[in-house]
Amino acid sequence: MEIPILYEDDNYIVFNKPAGLVVHSDGRTTEPTLADWLIENRPDMKDVGEPMLLKTGETILRPGIVHRLDKDTSGVIVVAKNNAAFADLKKKFQEREVEKKYRTFVYGNIKEEDGTIDRHIGRSKSDFRMWSAQRGARGEMREAITHYRVIARGHGATLLDVELKTGRTHQIRVHFKAIHHPVVADSLYAPNQEPLFAFKRQALHAFSIVFKGLDGKMVSIEAPYPADFKKAIKLIQSE
Repeated sequence: MEIPILYEDDNYIVFNKPAGLVVHSDGRTTEPTLADWLIENRPDMKDVGEPMLLKTGETILRPGIVHRLDKDTSGVIVVAKNNAAFADLKKKFQEREVEKKYRTFVYGNIKEEDGTIDRHIGRSKSDFRMWSAQRGARGEMREAITHYRVIARGHGATLLDVELKTGRTHQIRVHFKAIHHPVVADSLYAPNQEPLFAFKRQALHAFSIVFKGLDGKMVSIEAPYPADFKKAIKLIQSE
């Protein structure tokens, strides 16, 4: 399993996660994960961070993993190499001091050049796998803020630069579905839509991350586009 490393120092490793790779197990899946790669290739990091205790009593190791990407989202993910870096980075995520930007294709033509989606997110009332920012969501409604800027339009889609101010599960997918522009090829939130640009997974790429490291220096990393994004960008910019 090859996972490109974009950056590494004494405290962090930043990966370009390929689409289709799970970050860590939930106790039900048996496929290889980023956590497995870390345990095998960086055994000194095995006890960094916080393991996850399942209801079954099983413990899932998550070496240095502070944040996650969905299985079919590609792009930049940072892992702490020691507990001091882990605690510091976790605090920065909680206090919204980490800048995360994504690139995504959504269905339809978003007319505004930029905007903000400020909608609380709760559980979907129709599907336990889903979240919702629409009327009727159940459970605790948590604040969620998404900024976006249009990069290009064409072929029935809009290419966006997206910045998250909060980090809710499925936030980008949920917010753009709520404004009737779901992410292209998202089988969960847009199951009946044609997968434009021949995407075989949701068209969502974690493009960049910026944060202040444990040593006080800024870490700023961009993840190169995977092949499916390169092809789709070429098509949308040709119209």
